[in-house]
Amino acid sequence: MPAFSYEALDAQGQTRKGTIDADSPKAARSLLRAQALVPLDVQALASTSHGAGGPTLSERLMTRPVFNSTQLTIWTRQLAGLIVSGLPLERALAALAEEADVQRQRHLVAALRAEVNAGSPFAKALSQHPREFSDIYCAVIGAGEQSGHLGEVLDKLADDLEQRQALRAKLVGASLYPAIVTVVAIVIVLFLVGYVVPQVANVFAGTKRALPALTVGMLALSSAVRNYGWLMLGAVVLTAILMRTALTRPAFRERFDAWWLNLPLVGRLARGYNAARFAGTLAMLAGAGVPILKALQAAAETLNNRAMRADALDALVLVREGAPLASAIGQKKRFPGLVSMFARLGEQTGQLPLMLQRAANQLSTEVQRRAMQLATILEPLLIVGMGLIVMLIVLAVLMPIIQLNQFVK
Repeated sequence: MPAFSYEALDAQGQTRKGTIDADSPKAARSLLRAQALVPLDVQALASTSHGAGGPTLSERLMTRPVFNSTQLTIWTRQLAGLIVSGLPLERALAALAEEADVQRQRHLVAALRAEVNAGSPFAKALSQHPREFSDIYCAVIGAGEQSGHLGEVLDKLADDLEQRQALRAKLVGASLYPAIVTVVAIVIVLFLVGYVVPQVANVFAGTKRALPALTVGMLALSSAVRNYGWLMLGAVVLTAILMRTALTRPAFRERFDAWWLNLPLVGRLARGYNAARFAGTLAMLAGAGVPILKALQAAAETLNNRAMRADALDALVLVREGAPLASAIGQKKRFPGLVSMFARLGEQTGQLPLMLQRAANQLSTEVQRRAMQLATILEPLLIVGMGLIVMLIVLAVLMPIIQLNQFVK
């Protein structure tokens, strides 16, 4: 049954807004009048589905998703609470639509409710909005519907979303201060080299005395920055564009990601982050009753690192051929040994989802600890490095002054 958004007046003259299900706009107005409401505006809710191809480029650029990561987590938690308390799915969606503060959220939830009322499975209704709900999200919901434990599955899904958001926030927080210090240092150095050094050097231009080597080198650097600064910036931007274009090629992206994993510090962080995400997703899907092959396929798609994704897909082939999950993952050296160890324990005890979740939690904790250690080390190193560069610039300025002072004496 189609859904309509309405604006109407109640008996006290107050304006009320909401959504209503009806066969036609005329029927929607009749239903509103039956509720002692005077309809002012009734509009059909346009479907936001984009089919299998997803949203177009213009839609991605011009509009934002209805739910951000935090809002999606809260919405999932609210829906889980309503369903666990015994409320039917249709009524739970109706309650969330009425409580939504943002009009786009209200329309989206009302469209989902209309699809469910029409007899469509909830997972299929969610899949009509691929920009808002990922394939994994829909797969978990579908498994919950088939098992008859939708409320519990939604609750686990909300937990998983919260854990991912917390891990991402910790990593961003750990890298934010070093990034700010780096940007400020670059701006200060460029200002000193491009403006201050030439101004001071002009004072000694008429002395016809040889300037110190450090000052000559700093003046040459200053001249290069002033004369070719925009060209250098253009070269950096062009290199970034070419690199971004090259990373769209699967073969190059896989080689680059494999190289990235071999870096001393960030490589280990990337390996741990992707492994934690893989183990957590696999645990959630397996716990929801998704077949292991389908769960492995979906978990592999969540990996940002293409080299580790290729390893996960290779492990999927081995499992399809009859190999145990722990053995298949253990053969892929890019995955930490912790994943295969906990997977083996889970297969031996019959508690695979629980053991994989423990592996994900332990890897997440380790990634957070290493990220904080790296940030703690980088902060003083960046400050010391900035101090050394500024000291060289100051020496380049002061040395001619000291030399001139000695000449005068």
